[in-house]
Parts: sequence; C-alpha cells; structure tokens
Amino acid sequence: MKPKYSKQAEGYLKKQIDKQSERIKQAIAKLPSGDVKKLKGIENAYRLRVGDVRVLFERDYNNIYVVKIDNRGDFYK
Repeated sequence: MKPKYSKQAEGYLKKQIDKQSERIKQAIAKLPSGDVKKLKGIENAYRLRVGDVRVLFERDYNNIYVVKIDNRGDFYK
C-alpha cells in the first residue's frame, strides 16, 4: 500500500536534506509498525514518531493519508 501525501507533507519532505527525508519515508512505508499512537478526539488519526519529527496520518482499511509532517515543537501547536 502506497501512502498519499498532503501538500504540506510533500513540502516538508522537499525542504529536508535527502538523508532525513528518506528516513521519514522509510518509517511511513513500514506502517503500522513503529512508534504509533492513536490521537484522542480525532477519528482514524494517528501520529508516528521519527526522532524529533512527528507524522500525522489517517488510516482507513488499507489506505494511509499523511496529513502533516513537522518538528515536535511545532506539531502540537
């Protein structure tokens, strides 16, 4: 299953150096394994932790949609 990315998520990945971008993409490709938590208050929303980066994604059946990728400090604002 290939994840779909929002414009914000694609923009964040483009701004990162190749090594960091690949690390995030590999972590997303390995979903649902990894440091994943269900977010309270939002249906079908989860967060993935990749070092200091957080990935917000929605999951339904076999589809994964990456909504937001940001640094830990800015992610929860």
